[in-house]
Amino acid sequence: MNEENSLIKRSETSLIRIGKSLAITNKLLNEFDRLSETVTEIDGNIYHTVKIGTQVWMVENLNVSHFRNGEIIPEAKTAEEWKEAGNKKQPAWCYYDNNPDNGKIYGKLFNWYAVNDSRGLAPLGWHIPSDDEWTMLTEFLGGESYAGGKMKEAGTLHWESPNYGADNSSGFTAIPGGSRNLNGLFHGIGIAGDFWSVTESNCGVWSLDIFYCLESACRKEYKDKNTGYFVRCLRDYFI
Repeated sequence: MNEENSLIKRSETSLIRIGKSLAITNKLLNEFDRLSETVTEIDGNIYHTVKIGTQVWMVENLNVSHFRNGEIIPEAKTAEEWKEAGNKKQPAWCYYDNNPDNGKIYGKLFNWYAVNDSRGLAPLGWHIPSDDEWTMLTEFLGGESYAGGKMKEAGTLHWESPNYGADNSSGFTAIPGGSRNLNGLFHGIGIAGDFWSVTESNCGVWSLDIFYCLESACRKEYKDKNTGYFVRCLRDYFI
């Protein structure tokens, strides 16, 4: 009887271990699935994703030219077209230096009126982050003083030297596509990666800016709505 009880206990222990092993394996597989999933938007562009804390972010900047409902987002090539769109509070996008080759690397620059348009810039199930959601990201990565280095693509393929502190340990893979100011002038490629939020402030709009010479990720509240910045999308629900 004692021998039978011992065999039963050993069998139960083995089953528990197998169950735990399967649970861990399934958890790792599910984690891999979340990290390797892709998203395709209305124009057919494919984006990879990464889980950071409880958030899931796109790894590439948005490169769409249609709103979610299928209506076209106007392209503003000349400085005059860019300024006119801003003055009329109308959505617009452009490539840095109006060069489509830059779009293949960095995506499109959007003014805030495109970002905030009710027709939806992000794919279904995704959205442009609020300032609070950017803050959640930077706090998870150790605070604004250190988050930039963990978010930046490592090396100097796209970033200017020294690309201080960059190790991309978060997988966010921020790259420095520059920006376009309210007068239609381009600047900052290789130096800064600038990202919109949807949160307005008393001075304009909150943004997140990352620089080649800093380890920090800088939240700023005074961005003009006529500025051209990049967009990173965040999944609608947490994990």
